[in-house]
Amino acid sequence: MNTPKNATSYIQQVRFASKCKSEIASIMDAIYMISGKWRIPILLALMEGNKRFSEIQKEVHKIASKVLAHELKEMELNGFVKKKTDDQSHAKTEYQLTDYSSSLKPIIKSLRDFSIQHRKKMREESYETKNSLADY
Repeated sequence: MNTPKNATSYIQQVRFASKCKSEIASIMDAIYMISGKWRIPILLALMEGNKRFSEIQKEVHKIASKVLAHELKEMELNGFVKKKTDDQSHAKTEYQLTDYSSSLKPIIKSLRDFSIQHRKKMREESYETKNSLADY
């Protein structure tokens, strides 16, 4: 079947737009899963090893226990954290990262590297701006 050139171009544009929407949606889903004030600090605390609720709360400064409980529950639902209860002592409950959550390590490292680079860039630009204003 021969389609007019304009129709082929339109179909390609629609496919491209659809692919972009899909990729943006995936990125937004990922950002949602790790966004918020507390999720990355909780992940970092647990990357050091299994921890009890009180230990996480001590490491993640200024987090309320109600907020921590909510965040841990959300992270558990998303498959990042596993609640581990000691069979002998049900009072001892620890939280640990799942194997799946280890896929976040390079992402967090990339975010850290980007942040360091961005801060350096902003400081340099701020320094250059101050020096150029001093010339006037």
